[in-house]
Amino acid sequence: MATDSRIARQRRQARVRRRVRGTDGRPRLCVFRSNKHTYAQVISDNSGRTLVAASTLQVEGGSSNRTAARQVGERIAQLCQAQQISQVVFDRNGFLFHGRVKEVAEGARAAGLQF
Repeated sequence: MATDSRIARQRRQARVRRRVRGTDGRPRLCVFRSNKHTYAQVISDNSGRTLVAASTLQVEGGSSNRTAARQVGERIAQLCQAQQISQVVFDRNGFLFHGRVKEVAEGARAAGLQF
């Protein structure tokens, strides 16, 4: 069963990735959630580099809940502003847009990042 759900997520991920592409001017904000933590990174697909990264390992009270995910979104927005990045393309990475993934997006928007 775990293999089937993993394959289904990879299919959703590939379907989203066909449409979502990050450039140097507007990089891709990619969110990954594991059972314990939430990770976000801003990637430029043109140069193939990770520009900025944040996770619940770095924020205070970091765990697998929605408030920690919102803090990750706020932190990634702060790091983006320090790098002069104001607009990104959101990549949900095959996950449904609710719960922790949605909180990362809302936290980043609240901190001034534009999608």
